[in-house]
Amino acid sequence: MTLIIKSECIDVKDGECTAVCPVDCIYEGARMYYIHPVECIECGLCESVCPVDAIRWDDEVEQKDAVFIDVNREYFEDAVTGLGSPGGWSSSMPADRDHPLVAAAPPNPLAEEQNKESRK
Repeated sequence: MTLIIKSECIDVKDGECTAVCPVDCIYEGARMYYIHPVECIECGLCESVCPVDAIRWDDEVEQKDAVFIDVNREYFEDAVTGLGSPGGWSSSMPADRDHPLVAAAPPNPLAEEQNKESRK
């Protein structure tokens, strides 16, 4: 099993998941975060803190979200970012690219709602 980040993260990018990850396997893209499937130790801490329930085990995702299993894996491949397996996210890494499916996604209505909540 692998943890993945789904579409609910697009444009929200709360960041709580990165704060609790003990191995820094969650990488920041322009519009969402991505979990590195090899670097993740499957502790589940990120899933427990995500305010929009965007993180799930790959064997628990609904059919409509199954594409995000590939999105999280492909983000690290040469065709998207070429990051490979850098051994953990660092704030010095560029956060300006997304998987093409994410880059082309319409604005997430959850983002505005979540941003209003965080300002309270």
